[in-house]
Order: sequence, then structure tokens, then C-alpha cells
Amino acid sequence: MAVAEEIRASSETLLDRKATRRPANLGQIIRWTILFLGGILMVMPIAFMISTSLKWPHEVYNLNLIPEEPTLDNYRYVLEDGRFYWWFLNSLIIATITTLSNVFFDSLIGYTLCKFRFPGRYIVFIAILSTLMIPTEMLVIPWYLMSQQFGWLDTYWGIMFPGLMTAFGTFLMKQFFETVPDDFIEAARIDGLNEFQIWWTVAMPLVRPALAALAIFVFLGNWTAFIWPLIVTNSTEHYTLPVGLSSFGDEADVAWELIMTGAAISTLPTLIVFLIFQRFIIRGVVMAGLKG
Repeated sequence: MAVAEEIRASSETLLDRKATRRPANLGQIIRWTILFLGGILMVMPIAFMISTSLKWPHEVYNLNLIPEEPTLDNYRYVLEDGRFYWWFLNSLIIATITTLSNVFFDSLIGYTLCKFRFPGRYIVFIAILSTLMIPTEMLVIPWYLMSQQFGWLDTYWGIMFPGLMTAFGTFLMKQFFETVPDDFIEAARIDGLNEFQIWWTVAMPLVRPALAALAIFVFLGNWTAFIWPLIVTNSTEHYTLPVGLSSFGDEADVAWELIMTGAAISTLPTLIVFLIFQRFIIRGVVMAGLKG
């Protein structure tokens, strides 16, 4: 009897909790529905990419998401093609060097414009920001003429030099350096540190979230760059991965299954970079919320 009474009491408690639970808010349901549909839209291109990479050539133009006869021959063909590794290495070298250059120079310029008081610094900052309004397509011809004049065509340097420093990175770092207290800078100067040491040992550790975000943006931008590497390179030895993948095919036919296979493999470095730096970005968001 005692056990039955305890079971009855617990069931009544659960019923009371369900009765007192508030019904779902309509606005919340709408928000979660929109987020769910948006997530599906974002995942579908990746799903189709992987699906196409597992299809035979005659199945490519079928819209079915699950291949009728899945195959790994496309991955085998791409990985056995020696050019793919060379293109992969080219993209990795270019994206890595460009990212390191942006992290170093953009943060150095942003720190200078933020923490130094000199005549004309606002004019310099506005001039840097004004370059953001110029479309990249308008800069291709000057870049090409410069590369031709200095002998940079079909070289690593010719691919990299337009992106070694960016106005966006300078703006981003300057805004983050604004959050670094001037008292820290003055205390470091009193301790006898020079300006480079102050920037490197005091200011840089305080803006790690911005550095992580800048590294991700620059690496992804250079890893997926297509137009400028296509224009400035002539030999397949200097092709980057996007340019090299576009060569799978001819005027009569495009091997979409091979292109999607190479694209699926090329997403691995971007995922690794994001996984490495995402914790710094999340930490920066949390710190910003605590400060607010």
C-alpha cells in the first residue's frame, strides 16, 4: 500500500508539473522554424557536393541526393592525380603566408593608428578605408600591369602581393585596439619597453579574438580565391586549388564529379583552421558580453 501511494503521489506531481508548464510561445516556434530552415539551406550545398562526389558521370545531373550506385572512384582518381597535391600545396603556401602577413602588418598598422598621436593619422585611416569602396574587378588591371612590369607573372609572389595587407584587417584591428586601456601602454613604457615590445607583449595578447577572426577570414579568402590566380598564372605548376579544379574538363564536357570531389577534399583545411581558432572568437564574444 505504501508503495502504491508513493507511485500515485509521484504521478500526481508529474501531472501537476505538466499542467503548470507554460505553452510554447508562438514567436519562439517561428524563430526556431526559421533557424531550422536556414540551417537546412546552408547544409544542402555541402550535401549535394558530397553526393555528387560519390556519383558516376552519368548520374551527375540527377537531382537525387543519395546516389543510386555510390562509388569512391572519383576520390581515387583525384588523389592519384599528382597535380592535385601540387595545387593543394600551392594553395596552402599562399594562404598561410598571406594570413601571417595580414596578422602581422594589419595589427601593426592598426595599433599605430590607434595608440599613436601624429598629424594626419585620421587622413591616413580614411584613405585606407576608402580603398574598401573600390571593387576588386577594377584593381585587376593595375595589379596585372604591375606584375608584368616587375616580372611577377606566373609566380607565387604575383599571386600573393595584392592580399598581403588589407584595409579590412587594418580597420578590424584598429577597432579592437581601441579596447586596450592606455594605462597598460603607459605602464609598459615606464617599465622600459620599446614600442615594438609593447605592441607584441602587451597589446597583441589582449586582442586574440580579433586576430583569430582576421586569420580565419584571410585564410578562407585566399584559399578559395579564383579570379586573380587564374589571371596571373599561366603554368599548371603555379595553379592554386580552385584554378586547378576548374581544369577538370574541356569545352565539350565538365567533369563535375571530379570537381566536387576535389572541392570536398579542399574543405578539410578550412575546417581545421576554424576548429583551431573558434575558441578564441567565442572567448572574445563572452568577454564582450561581460564588459557590456
